Amino acid sequence: MQLVEGDEIELIEAGITVVRGILAAGVHCGLKRKRRDLTLIYSEVPAAVVGTFTTNQVKAAPVVITQARVRGRGVARAIVCNSGNANACNGPRGERDALAMGAAVAQELGLDEEEVLVASTGVIGLPLDMEKVRAGIAQAARELAKSREAAAAAVEGIMTTDTVPKEVAVRFRIQGHDCFLAGMAKGSGMIHPNMATMLAFLATDCAVERESLDRLFRDVVRRTFNQISVDGDTSTNDMALLLANGMAGNRPLTADDPEFPNFARALEYAARELAKAIARDGEGATKLLEVRVEGAASDEAARIIARSIVRSNLVKAAIFGGDANWGRILCAAGYAGVPFRPEGVSIFLGHVQVCDRGSALPFDEAVASEVLRQPEVVVRLVMEEGQGEAVAWGCDLTYDYVKINASYRT
Repeated sequence: MQLVEGDEIELIEAGITVVRGILAAGVHCGLKRKRRDLTLIYSEVPAAVVGTFTTNQVKAAPVVITQARVRGRGVARAIVCNSGNANACNGPRGERDALAMGAAVAQELGLDEEEVLVASTGVIGLPLDMEKVRAGIAQAARELAKSREAAAAAVEGIMTTDTVPKEVAVRFRIQGHDCFLAGMAKGSGMIHPNMATMLAFLATDCAVERESLDRLFRDVVRRTFNQISVDGDTSTNDMALLLANGMAGNRPLTADDPEFPNFARALEYAARELAKAIARDGEGATKLLEVRVEGAASDEAARIIARSIVRSNLVKAAIFGGDANWGRILCAAGYAGVPFRPEGVSIFLGHVQVCDRGSALPFDEAVASEVLRQPEVVVRLVMEEGQGEAVAWGCDLTYDYVKINASYRT
């Protein structure tokens, strides 16, 4: 047992099927050569659903359809996702195929089509092989299970260039009831979410009033998934969904409930861990970069500055090379679009201060380089503008990133 966020939340070794009423499956239908490439998540009872979606003007057909269903009825029973093909930029056929995916799930599970949410990830501009997809959906429906193995298979089914699965599960108490919240995510390249190719699917058995859930989820996404960047590219397929089926038996929480903060902390912890896992697994990455901004004019200003720094290719390259080139960090803060006084900024690489109030500070290059060679690198900007603070996550920029993306299609 590992307690996190004080003593109220317990991190557990489990996947999304630890949530009451949630079943899952992951199968290989043939869109990819060997790995599983289709995932099905199913709630045995109707669940409130909220979501955030890419702000890219070019949206994949599944994003358009799922966004409309989330914002329409706001209730869902299933999520189906294929990997290996983004079903983006396929015109009317893409929309028909995305609708057909949802219809196939609805038929297999006896659901209303509007209760099925659809997602895709992979190569843009190639039509789906719907014969394979339909066969995969039928197989996944047969294999739906509430087991650790089923959860692990479901995670694999949404992966593309990911090198590791990304999942998290926590237990917490609401009104005397044990509640679970768990989720999975995929993402390694084309990562610079503005939504809120990353996907995140979370579920909880805690009952939460949908309007309160929607506001909370948007705030959490802003502080977690929207604070990561691997390469500055916002995908056509970004999507984060949260199902809340209420099977824990608690009275539905509202934002003014005294126990609502317990649920909020559990959700933010889970989303933050998934976001960090995506950044850590950036294509070709060898290090997780965490940028902390303190003393900004506002939290929003701090978020913008932190994100600008983790997005900088020059900063990322310096982190890869172990070069304590702090001028690149201050430069990236300066073009973030947030006014501040450079002479009020101090910079720390781990425990080593390298800049004092906007000016050079003598430091041991060897010690600073050793800090930058660690698998997790923390950069702190301490400003003198106010009380705003934020954190963003990214990764180093390596030779392998170019190799991976130079031949992504072929």
